[in-house]
Amino acid sequence: MEVKRVDVTPEACEIIEKLKKEHGELLFNQSGGCCDGTAPMCYAKDDFYVPSRNVKLGEICGCEFFIDKDQFEYFKHSHITIDVKKETAFGNSFSLEIDLGYQFLTISRIFTDEEYRNLEDAK
Repeated sequence: MEVKRVDVTPEACEIIEKLKKEHGELLFNQSGGCCDGTAPMCYAKDDFYVPSRNVKLGEICGCEFFIDKDQFEYFKHSHITIDVKKETAFGNSFSLEIDLGYQFLTISRIFTDEEYRNLEDAK
């Protein structure tokens, strides 16, 4: 069975689907720090230029998910799950879900040996 590098919780997928209805096609970029910490950032697809150095980890809810090449070096042995939480500090993020009162977050864990051997991009 192929293993994905990135997955999404049902709760986060529900918010993504709401955002798709409002903004159309979306994409995600795992923030590497600075203003938004290391949160996954959700953008309308036409509003974010994906740098050529970024790595595509996969897709969640039909949306491409990218991470910076250098940051990928830290996450390459990790499975990432995108979840969501209620957020009351509006305006502190460039990510689209903040206007709905939520914030996406990254939960990571190390792959098992078997998962690592079955990664979808390892073949």
